[in-house]
Amino acid sequence: MNRRFVLAALPLLIALTAATPSKKTPSPAPLPDLVKVVLSTELGPIELELDAKRAPIAARNFVRYVDQKRFDGITFYRAMKLAWGEQPNGLIQAGTRGDPKRDLPPIAHETTDQTGVLHKTGAISMARWAPGTAKGDFSILLSDMPSLDADPKSTDPEARAGYTAFGRVTAGMEVVRQIFDAPISTTLGEGAMKGQMIAKPVKVLTARRVVAP
Repeated sequence: MNRRFVLAALPLLIALTAATPSKKTPSPAPLPDLVKVVLSTELGPIELELDAKRAPIAARNFVRYVDQKRFDGITFYRAMKLAWGEQPNGLIQAGTRGDPKRDLPPIAHETTDQTGVLHKTGAISMARWAPGTAKGDFSILLSDMPSLDADPKSTDPEARAGYTAFGRVTAGMEVVRQIFDAPISTTLGEGAMKGQMIAKPVKVLTARRVVAP
């Protein structure tokens, strides 16, 4: 191709490129302050109320998993049963378990001293390793667990960060209790999670938003 022709065409190419509007990723639709979600499990439904006003990052993340049907077919696989205090004492855990086909990118950490959403009975909370690693795993509490709340005065970084509570169970705690009471495997799990893994995990059939009338 003639070099003079190429150079002459460059201004036109630049002008056409500048005139072409860039494609922008549309912003997600705003969520209502409270978002209702129903987890339909093998043992019955669990209705959740997500606090998108006070814990918007975690609530938005959970809704993305729900809307994209990434929670369909996951399981409740863990029941952490604490022997002390008023019973039942502990939590159950469900989620994507690091499945690359289901996981979305990790989210920023929201602390309970910032949000005011605390780890009370029925609370739903993001599971994580270090702060800022939470993806698609979550816990539901069978009892008040203030030790999971952020403690800004602590010298321990983990205690200062705490975990992110972002909603609560509004119906179906009897199903949560059935999952909590499910038989535990004596062999599954590693480290601190050994002796906490449910022998026959309870499947979540579907997870759907409940649209207000």
